[in-house]
Amino acid sequence: MNKCCLLGCFFVLTYVQIDSQPLDLKNNLIKDIDAQSTALISMSDDIWALAETAFEETESSDILADYAEKMGMKVERGVAGIPTAFIAEYGSGKPIIGILGEFDALPGVSQEAEPQKNPRVQGAPGHGCGHNMFGAGSMGAAVAVKNLIAAGKLSGTIRFYGTPAEEKYFGKLYLARAGLFDDLDVCLDWHPGAEIKAVVNSNLALVDFIVEFSGQAAHAALDPWNGRSAGDGLEIYQVGINYLREHIKPSVRIHYHTEKSGDVVNIVPDYARIWTRVRDNSYEGMLNVYERVKEIARGAAIIANVDYKISLVSGLHEILVNRTGGEILQKNLEALGPITYTEQETEFAHALQRNTGQAEKGIDGAIYPLEETRIVMEGASSDVGDVSWVVPEIQLSVTTAPIGTPWHSWAVVACGGMSIGHKGLIYAAKALGMTITDLMTSPESIEQIKAEYKQRKGEVPYEPLLPEGPPPIPATVKK
Repeated sequence: MNKCCLLGCFFVLTYVQIDSQPLDLKNNLIKDIDAQSTALISMSDDIWALAETAFEETESSDILADYAEKMGMKVERGVAGIPTAFIAEYGSGKPIIGILGEFDALPGVSQEAEPQKNPRVQGAPGHGCGHNMFGAGSMGAAVAVKNLIAAGKLSGTIRFYGTPAEEKYFGKLYLARAGLFDDLDVCLDWHPGAEIKAVVNSNLALVDFIVEFSGQAAHAALDPWNGRSAGDGLEIYQVGINYLREHIKPSVRIHYHTEKSGDVVNIVPDYARIWTRVRDNSYEGMLNVYERVKEIARGAAIIANVDYKISLVSGLHEILVNRTGGEILQKNLEALGPITYTEQETEFAHALQRNTGQAEKGIDGAIYPLEETRIVMEGASSDVGDVSWVVPEIQLSVTTAPIGTPWHSWAVVACGGMSIGHKGLIYAAKALGMTITDLMTSPESIEQIKAEYKQRKGEVPYEPLLPEGPPPIPATVKK
């Protein structure tokens, strides 16, 4: 039986029941998160307003790290050579449970908390993937678990990871390379979405790389025969990729962005640069296409009689699913019950859907049965995938935007700065905290989660796909 009420702008659960689970601990945790809710929403809103992008999230990182210190957690900043990455920890001994938090924004999607497009600052960044809520919600769960440990009601270690640059440079790969996840027993994360669910399906692996073509400049009218066009090399490369599309599996995605191809029309360009991304539903499949695309770059250089260079940016593994952990999380979602919305929030959702060309279906705060795990043929990618190849990962999606909302857009930014997003982050904190409580009071469940992880991973070794050297920290960031 669930009893719930709405207080202010966020969802509050006052009672839960799961057979044979630590009910008192969970109810204490829920009350703790309710008590934190004003602070959590304030942090989320502050990070939303800052909208700092990859590896530049200096103030956003400090907001979360300062809060963790204030709440009695030990904080280590600047981990893995990243000034905006940090770890906040409390407790001692096993189990060691990790929880991930993100806080980076996306370029160019600045938006007011309104259901029609209205940038706060024209051309500025915005939280088009909801990471302002991600970090705050995860921090709320970590602090609530910390308080149960401090009260002697749970034993073990809770560890919050402040993980920057998910949207561009994939910061978690650098933390993985530094071994910072190696001693975890289980790790959890959540992501803002358009539905509430324990995530038991994978996503797409990817590789990011830069292709540069170098030729010889010449006057485009007077003596073009003396030129070797880097722009031609780039265009031939694009044509090759597009012909390849007919001969790759439906699960493969290839994207590219021309970053430079000359400066003026009357000069044969001697330099061109293109950022390319290849995805597939398995790391192995992605690598196969990556090798083919590199050969296309070589062929394009030969045809255009130019030189070329390929530079790896980074790459991601697909998520290694853990249904055992998902089933534990699912029970807690069912105990929490659905998120309910006010008339004003529903109208906000309808207006936003109208203004983005979507059907006016409103917001989905329901809890559905656990999905079947299947082979994915589409989807996004995340550096959480790499964490899941180091330690068993339990994933949660929570509604923070209406049905059909275009992701990575101003519409998600709008919801993240008002009560629809606020309700989602508080709900996520509770669901994650309840699940961590289950893990810390049930050593056998951790062993079952680990057994599934080992079976799914097999003997495949994990190596982060990164270039040698330090993270690409912008020169403007204080190190």
